[in-house]
Amino acid sequence: MSESHVSFGRIAATIPVGDINRALGFYRDMLGMTVVFTNGTPVGFVILRRDDAELHLTLVGSHRPRAFNVAHLLVADATRLYEYLVENNVRIVKRLRDADYGVRGFVFCDPDGNRIDVGQVLG
Repeated sequence: MSESHVSFGRIAATIPVGDINRALGFYRDMLGMTVVFTNGTPVGFVILRRDDAELHLTLVGSHRPRAFNVAHLLVADATRLYEYLVENNVRIVKRLRDADYGVRGFVFCDPDGNRIDVGQVLG
């Protein structure tokens, strides 16, 4: 069987965090995601959802942020999200811009320094 005959389901990014509660404060309270699953005592893994987006947080005590994007989030209105994050003092790594390939986007960091690339398909 070739790979062209295999049907894929959803795939979700797993983001390492040094503090689950701090991360939840950001993804749940700042970005409006809903916790749909937790695992561990104390909690060391969380699944969050909002609309079609799903994100997994995993506790990594020695986590160090990387200099690359760990997830890409497609949104209907990148400008609105950008302005909201700026108003709430979220660290912006790359400012809002329209790329020549038809995407308006920007990159922000979560409290653990994880880079999230945001994009809106234009046209």
